[in-house]
Amino acid sequence: MKLRVYVVDDEPAICEMVGDVLSAAGIEAVTESQSARAAQRLLKEKFDAVFLDLRMPVPDGYQLAKTIRAGGFNQRSPIVLITGDDNPKVLRLGYEAGGNFFLFKPFDRRGLLRMVRASQEFIEREKRRFQRVPMRLPVRLESKSERLDGLTLDLSLNGMLVEAGRLLAANTPVEVSFHPPDAKSPVHIKASVLRVIGKNRMALIFNSMAPADNEALHRFLLPLILTQMEAGETR
Repeated sequence: MKLRVYVVDDEPAICEMVGDVLSAAGIEAVTESQSARAAQRLLKEKFDAVFLDLRMPVPDGYQLAKTIRAGGFNQRSPIVLITGDDNPKVLRLGYEAGGNFFLFKPFDRRGLLRMVRASQEFIEREKRRFQRVPMRLPVRLESKSERLDGLTLDLSLNGMLVEAGRLLAANTPVEVSFHPPDAKSPVHIKASVLRVIGKNRMALIFNSMAPADNEALHRFLLPLILTQMEAGETR
């Protein structure tokens, strides 16, 4: 299954060059030269990584990066910031806004390809974290005010989709407990409600878990994720 990357730069020539190099590396590139349109699309679609030019009409790259990190589908997607300024202050502000990598202008195709290959392993690792596996397991959710039981509909290393008789409001912190098959004990995860879907579904995002729980989740889920991704590549 190809990586899918969003490239946002107000210079169409830069969008075209980055898109061509990503495509040459086997990555699907979606390009956009209007940052306002990009802001709307980022709210609706999940991308495996986002390339953002820092200097654009409002919203600029800093603002888009902060919006991405504030929540939504791309909250944890890797961000590559494009800039022609290597001033340490620019770098610091870029990292504070949520950037993971920097791509410095001017660049040529060879230099860009080296950068893409250097970041590709990190992007692919993040993609695995978000790969959802359809799965129905009993799950318990506990917040300060409620305890409710439900069923998972899908599960990833980063979150889950839950079906339950009652719903919790978006942004509600919850303690998630479920028992993966073959695990010795239930896994406990601190999470929050990302969004409510329809009348009986909630998307949860995982925030933290103990090392033993993290290991148990990876041991159970990672082989299923890799099998699913390999099956997608052979279709």
